[in-house]
Amino acid sequence: MKISKEFFNGFLIFIGIGLFFLLMEFSGLANLYYLRFFNILFVFFGADRTLKSNFAEGKLVLSENTVSALFTSLIGVFLSIIGLIAYSYMQGGDAYVQTLSKTLLFGGNPSIMTYSISLLFEGFVSAVMVTFILMLRWDSRYVSDKHQNL
Repeated sequence: MKISKEFFNGFLIFIGIGLFFLLMEFSGLANLYYLRFFNILFVFFGADRTLKSNFAEGKLVLSENTVSALFTSLIGVFLSIIGLIAYSYMQGGDAYVQTLSKTLLFGGNPSIMTYSISLLFEGFVSAVMVTFILMLRWDSRYVSDKHQNL
């Protein structure tokens, strides 16, 4: 059974975000919310790999590539949230979440699920933004290459 490139690259996003989170956790920096912005680099990496593969295979339809990149990003986000939920329960549940970043969409003293839903919303937004930016990049690259060949 062959794994789709979207799932494989989404899994790479999950591994990258997971390792980055663990590095922040073990270095005592998990409570610094602004370091979460670096998660977007892993989403860029995975979605860009999917688009690079699609264009190399000759798949040039903008809408199909958009769905493929977004699907890759969302797989990475979903797996990361599932991983965070599992890790949080292994580390003590809701008490552990209180040690993490205090800047949340919902504020207050979040439960694991509230924290995870907040991060899921952030992940959706970053997935859409990354997909949009990469599609502009890849579309302009393809269009400029196409005009050079004329």
